[in-house]
Amino acid sequence: MPKGSAELTKARREEIIAACRKLYETVSFKDITLKEIGQRTSFTRTSIYNYFETKEEIFLALFQQEYELFARELDELCAGEETLTRDALASALARALERRPLMLKLLSMNLYDMEANSRMERLVEFKAAYGESKEALDRCLAKFVPGLGEEGRRTFLYAFLPFVYGLYPYTVVTEKQREAMREAGIDYVYMSTYEMACTFIRTLLGGLA
Repeated sequence: MPKGSAELTKARREEIIAACRKLYETVSFKDITLKEIGQRTSFTRTSIYNYFETKEEIFLALFQQEYELFARELDELCAGEETLTRDALASALARALERRPLMLKLLSMNLYDMEANSRMERLVEFKAAYGESKEALDRCLAKFVPGLGEEGRRTFLYAFLPFVYGLYPYTVVTEKQREAMREAGIDYVYMSTYEMACTFIRTLLGGLA
């Protein structure tokens, strides 16, 4: 544990995570190094090891932030609306996913690497944030679709959560990928994150009468 106040420790952790977030906008996960992340902080590069042992721990902390923001948005939705139709709920949940492209990207690409190369304490912190987002979603379902009951909500959650893992690569497509699909003769309808998520959630809720 580095010397200094808890506030300094938190501030430096946040600075490291922010540097990683910015770097990940233009550099792939496999090409990012601790050295590059450290060079984008205001303190010495070697000090980074006082806060994170691997780059995967930094990415896991970034991922944790994304889950926390997702859970917060779901709780705000639950607190801010008295009632929602199933279609309105589907739209609201799809918008919440649309606003978390980084969460979707991390889900689809790097989760196993991040978890395998992180200390147990960091993994537990991450899992707690994941659990809170799952519980926030369950609270929304319980409030806005009370007829589902506990079993119906569980069925929704364990269909929705695996779906979210594959959402990013279906909706964020490079021109190279589009060209390959054209040359392969595949007639594929491209949809936005919102469109695909909303369609899926509406269909799922419609089947859980």
